[in-house]
Amino acid sequence: MKPVKVGICGLGTVGGGTFNVLKRNAEEIARRAGRGIEVAQIATRQPNPKCDTGSISITDDVFAVANNPEIDIIVELIGGYTLALELVLKAIENGKHVVTANKALIAVHGNEIFARAREQGVIVAFEASVAGGIPVIKAIREGLAANRINWLAGIINGTGNFILTEMREKGRAFEDVLKEAQALGYAEADPTFDVEGIDAAHKLTILASIAFGIPLQFDKAYTEGISRLTTADVNYAEALGYRIKHLGVARRTDAGIELRVHPTLIPADRLIANVNGVMNAVMVNGDAVGSTLYYGAGAGMEPTASAVVADLVDVARALTTDPNNRVPHLAFQPDSLSAHPILPVTACESAYYLRIQAKDHPGVLAQVATILSERGINIESIMQKEAEVHDGLVPVILVTHRVVEQRIDEAISALETLDDVVDKVVRIRVEQLN
Repeated sequence: MKPVKVGICGLGTVGGGTFNVLKRNAEEIARRAGRGIEVAQIATRQPNPKCDTGSISITDDVFAVANNPEIDIIVELIGGYTLALELVLKAIENGKHVVTANKALIAVHGNEIFARAREQGVIVAFEASVAGGIPVIKAIREGLAANRINWLAGIINGTGNFILTEMREKGRAFEDVLKEAQALGYAEADPTFDVEGIDAAHKLTILASIAFGIPLQFDKAYTEGISRLTTADVNYAEALGYRIKHLGVARRTDAGIELRVHPTLIPADRLIANVNGVMNAVMVNGDAVGSTLYYGAGAGMEPTASAVVADLVDVARALTTDPNNRVPHLAFQPDSLSAHPILPVTACESAYYLRIQAKDHPGVLAQVATILSERGINIESIMQKEAEVHDGLVPVILVTHRVVEQRIDEAISALETLDDVVDKVVRIRVEQLN
């Protein structure tokens, strides 16, 4: 059977890995796909010394690849929004299938891209856009197709997880670990997307859409980073039996869908609480299967290439199928997507860790308890540390039962007006994931 011709746009870390995996495992891939998958052209600004491209056509113009009539599948690995969107839409316009690892592109422009792809009868595959080499999109979209998904929660940014692991295990400050992450290549020179949760929110948006059958709505995802976390809170959480992880949470409720990324206390005995370093993990809870966990490398040259090549194999298998009978991009048929709304974070429900810096005066705990009780907030556990000698302040740490966030906001506002409370109250959400 005639081999499938592939054009790779971007020969950086992931592009280079994809090229090398395709070349190294060509025979195995052909046995799985039913035909060979050959790289016919590459667009790159500069050669990758780790790739022996031989006589393959090389260009610095991605649109030359998109317009090449010999190419069947475009692999978009240039990243970003603008050029990548133009490239993908041009490829679709030309009747080419697309494989991409670009989570930002899919989260922000996916609805438009998938609509254009349906009009042209082509596939847009994006397994590598979430959690690197972990096949979590395929697992939710196909493996769990029998289930009504109740919730999912994931550690889906390796940089943030590396930082929190170092803070917990070695007592290091956030700024110190961030510098090391940048030196190791885990974090970019501008780490905003990683440490402020934007990268994780892109990925969570995609997962939630597939899990619940809703349009992609990145602009409605609540996003909170880890840059304000302190080693003190990491240690207090540990003393209470929790670990702090930067978690993406999507939950179906009668009122709407919770879609939020933020630091989260998780019981230390949960498997996902013990995912450390740059590794990723996603828990998915379905009504039939219960809770499942997907763990592995969330980034890197060949782990991500593994997902890109898996998509290429899927597309190669589906080339001759009726477009109307292919697996839908977002798991559900396009005309069956739900209008279930995304909830504002104030309407989401969680338990909460609160740290209050209070003056060492009698009656402070009673005032705190009264404010919480008046708003229907029950305390699960409380810990009061000794006053610091140099400032006479007492850290009061407590964990509440689950409550709507608006009530916690009101309680924190009231607590911060007390004469005996100094500084802002630290609030971190708590999820049991059971």
